[in-house]
Formats: sequence, C-alpha cells, structure tokens
Amino acid sequence: MLSRVIRTGTAIRKALRALTVLSVAIAACGLVTLPAQANSKYAGIVVDAKTGKVLYSNSANARRYPASTTKIMTLYILFEELEAGRISLGSKFKASANAAAEAPSKIGLKPGQTLSVKDAIGALVTKSANDVATMVAENIEGSESAFARRMTETAHRLGMSHTQFRNAHGLPNSKQYTTATDLATLGRAIQDHFPKYYKYFSMRSYSIAGRRYGNHNKLLGHVKGVDGIKTGYTRASGFNLVSSVSHRDRHIVAVVLGGRTSRSRDAQMRKLIAEYLPKASTGKRTAPLMAGRASRYVVIVEAPLPPVKPVLQFAQTPKAVPVAAPELSVASAAPAIPPVPPRPDVGQGDAGDLTVASIGKVPTPTARIAAAYSLGLGATGKGPLRLDA
Repeated sequence: MLSRVIRTGTAIRKALRALTVLSVAIAACGLVTLPAQANSKYAGIVVDAKTGKVLYSNSANARRYPASTTKIMTLYILFEELEAGRISLGSKFKASANAAAEAPSKIGLKPGQTLSVKDAIGALVTKSANDVATMVAENIEGSESAFARRMTETAHRLGMSHTQFRNAHGLPNSKQYTTATDLATLGRAIQDHFPKYYKYFSMRSYSIAGRRYGNHNKLLGHVKGVDGIKTGYTRASGFNLVSSVSHRDRHIVAVVLGGRTSRSRDAQMRKLIAEYLPKASTGKRTAPLMAGRASRYVVIVEAPLPPVKPVLQFAQTPKAVPVAAPELSVASAAPAIPPVPPRPDVGQGDAGDLTVASIGKVPTPTARIAAAYSLGLGATGKGPLRLDA
C-alpha cells in the first residue's frame, strides 16, 4: 500500500512539472494574452491603415505614459523642418550642457559637440538617445519647453486630442501622457506625411563616428512585414511598442503599451500581428490621408504693405497662385492653414507691435509663422516656407 501511494505521489509531481513547463512554453509563444488580461498598465490597438478601421482595442483611450515613443513626435517635427527646407540632412546641430546631461539611453554627447541631422535621426531611431532628442529640440525651437509646446500643438492638429508633451525624449514627467489610439494616429500620420523620411524607422542599426548602435525594436527583421516604428520604456510606463506592418497587400499599425517585460510586450505584439493582419483589407486604400499636416506651400511674402488695404504681391511667381488678376486681397488668398494665434514666444504686445520687416527677428520658425499670420500674411503658393530672413 505504501509503495503504491509513493508511486502515485511521484506521478502527480511529474504531471504538475509537465503542466508547468507546458504553460511556460505556451506563454513564451505568445498564445496567452497575459498583458491584456492581467496588467493594469496595458493598452493596445490595431488599426487597418488602408481603411482606418479599428480591428482590436483594449483600454485604447486610457491615459498612459509614452516613454520613448515620444520620439516619434520629435522626429515628426524634425521631418517637418526638413520638408520645409529650413534644415537639410547635412545641417549640424550643437549640443548644449543641458542636452549632454540627459539620463540614458544616450550616445554621450559633450557640450559644444555637433551632430548632423542625419546622424541625429539615426541615433533617435536606433539608440533612442535622450541627449540627442534634447539637442534636436533646442536647435529647432530654442528650448525644450518651446519644442514641447510645438509637439503638443502638432499632436492636437493631427487629432491626438488626449496627448500632452512636456519633453522631447520621454523621460518621466507626470504631465506627459498619451493613449494607444493617439499613438496609432501618430504612427499612421508620420508615414502618410513623410514617406521619404519614414524609411529611417526600418534601420536595424546605425553607426556614428565608428560606433554602431542597434535598434531596440527586436521585431525588425524577425517578424515578416514589420518596418518600424518605435519602442519605449520607463518604470511608470512599462514596455511600449508602436509597430507598422505591411505584408501581402495588407497594412496595419499596432500599439502595445505597458508590457511587464520587453519579451512579453513583443510576444503580445506578435500575437496581435498574427491575429489581425490577415483580417486587414487587401483592396485599394479607402481611408483618406491622415489630416493635420502643415502645408509646405505657405509663403510669407516679405514686402511693404499698402497703407490702406493690405494686398499680397506675387511678382515673378505667376504659378504660385493660379489667378488672372495680378493682385489678391488677404481675404481672397485662402490660406492653406487656418490662422494661428500668436504664441507666447512671439511676444505679448499687440499685433501692431510687429512689422513685416521685424518678422525675421522672431526667434523660431513656428513663432514666425504665428507672427506672420497675426499680420494677415498667410498665402498659398509654391515653394518652402520663407521665414528665415
């Protein structure tokens, strides 16, 4: 009898061990959606990029911390500057002591060190370098706080109504938040608006001054169709990932936020891709291009205004505005972008304090746009923004 009991107990222990091993194997394969079911930080969404249809949603509109997915917006604004012609890939950004002092992840910039715009993109996409993010912010808008205001304004213009930014890198800030839905919107918008530059998100590594940096996104090159875009992690946010997947004429953008580990986050993303990519449309795209892109064809004409009725002159640029009359009133010029109220960094005086000649002295491109609109100088035309005089 005793030997039978011992044999039975041994068999039970073996069965339990086998069950444990099987459970671990199933979880590792991503067949158990533990992040969605048991993690209070979890949020996720899958959107069919061709139709705009939401294929999957879990806490998608709940506030979450973006962590380094913040850098998608940092790069969006950098791409705006490239498209507008205010900078080029060869332009040099200089690091401040503030940028050099940022916490890791970083490439170790020194105060006064310069980095090309192309290298800055590579460092942000692969290493997710916080020092480079701050450098970009300060060189574009003069300060990180001004850049963060532009980030938030841009987010709201794109329809990311539940997002607020306070820095360019995603390091902890309790007032910086987003949602899975908003990040999916940004993931789609950056592809629609900047297809020329979006390709950088597919880089699996990038080298700067002989040092190679690997991409934190481990799905690149390992999950068929994944072409980007960005990971993120802080203790408060958990492990985040925004992915774009194009395969067999299907295209989805998926977001996983709040993973307990990078492995569980990646497993959940793999599961979502495997389950929902086959359900995406294979037909022609029916969703319109994502809204909210700032026009690159706005020209601020720096010419004296008549004393009575303001008139925009388009001398020697007949193709800029296709009309027969040589003059257009401000009211009939139909600005491509709705008038923007003056920003705090333009100045707190009346609009009358500004003149056409003084616009060039306003400190940042974004502020110059707002200042120009306050004078009624927005107009549709060909060519990049002319605000750097």
